Amino acid sequence: MRRVSDIPQPHERLSRLEAVRRLKMAASPHRYVRGSTERFYDWLSNLQSRQLPEGPPVWICGDCHVGNLGPIAGANEKIQIQIRDLDQTVVGNPAHDLIRLGLSLASAARGSNLPGVTTARMLEAMMDGYERAFEPGLENGEMEEPRSVTLAIRQSRVASWASLARQRLRDPLPNIPLGKRFWPISDEERREIFALFEREDIRRLVTMLRSREDEAKVEVVDCAYWMKGCSSLGKLRYAALLMVRGTKDKRAAFCLVDIKEAIKEAAPAANDERTPEDPAKRVVTGARALSPYLGERMRAARINETPVIVRELRPQDLKLEIDAIEIDEAVKVAGYLAAVVGKAHARQMNGAMRNAWSAELSGNRTRTLDAPTWLWRSVVDLLALHERAYLEHCRRYALGAAG
Repeated sequence: MRRVSDIPQPHERLSRLEAVRRLKMAASPHRYVRGSTERFYDWLSNLQSRQLPEGPPVWICGDCHVGNLGPIAGANEKIQIQIRDLDQTVVGNPAHDLIRLGLSLASAARGSNLPGVTTARMLEAMMDGYERAFEPGLENGEMEEPRSVTLAIRQSRVASWASLARQRLRDPLPNIPLGKRFWPISDEERREIFALFEREDIRRLVTMLRSREDEAKVEVVDCAYWMKGCSSLGKLRYAALLMVRGTKDKRAAFCLVDIKEAIKEAAPAANDERTPEDPAKRVVTGARALSPYLGERMRAARINETPVIVRELRPQDLKLEIDAIEIDEAVKVAGYLAAVVGKAHARQMNGAMRNAWSAELSGNRTRTLDAPTWLWRSVVDLLALHERAYLEHCRRYALGAAG
């Protein structure tokens, strides 16, 4: 049982969250890459012009690492692998998503003690999968699933409210237990959250699932601050437990809603009128372009004038975990995930844009590597940069904790 004195009060959050974030990032080089988006874009800002191709301006993920892709359930309750975190989404250069994904895959390969040649094979498979997504008629086609993807989808299909409650709340009972992950909130925060669910558009967000009545009553049962994620630690984040009761079927059902602060993006955005200035509206708009199943389940709102994104956490929404992976599986995963990203980019382009971008991607290759030289050099440079920064991070923040 966690002592009440160990649970931080609202005024104690920031210092506790920063300490947790530092230790999470010290857990492995791959974790460090996932939690250091700003370092990636610092590197990008120092590149000279024309070192990277300038792709057509489309909505990009902006933080396209492996953990940000996985099974997503739509309002129709069908499941697809899509991008699952759009905090950094902007209208930008699709090459940035390719480099970020390549860095993440290469970092995962290093963490699995795979030989260096595997990274080269992964980047080749990644480009093959990405480019195939631009071929006519392939956008909605089926791709061969790697074992890890098949397992994630299988787990997603059998997931239920009970499994979600056990995983997220550690308890299927209708309450949010305060402890390691969930912390107390102030009276003002509680009032703001209750008021949020009095809005009709937010209520409809909960009742939009095919299995729920449109006119169902939605009631907030409990809410708490949520210590979750890595790069988002230190930002406002709440969990709201809701009860949904239909007019015909009087039995109560429960759902968990994530309320997450929307921050200003670090990803460089194109000068494009499609990008809303409000961070929450930007995230929702980008999600609808890149990940329709997720985007339709999100709403932009405000808590105490802070922009937030509101979405129900479905039991089927899972992240892919490839912290330990074999060579052949690593190569297949790279191709598959890049094809998912390619589909998200390609659906935003017309025929001329697709052809021009495909032609650009097919160049700048050598006899020994069937992937663009700019991608290879970028990933190698970033791996070295992040490895050095990771070791320094561990010395500064984890050495004392480990002792």
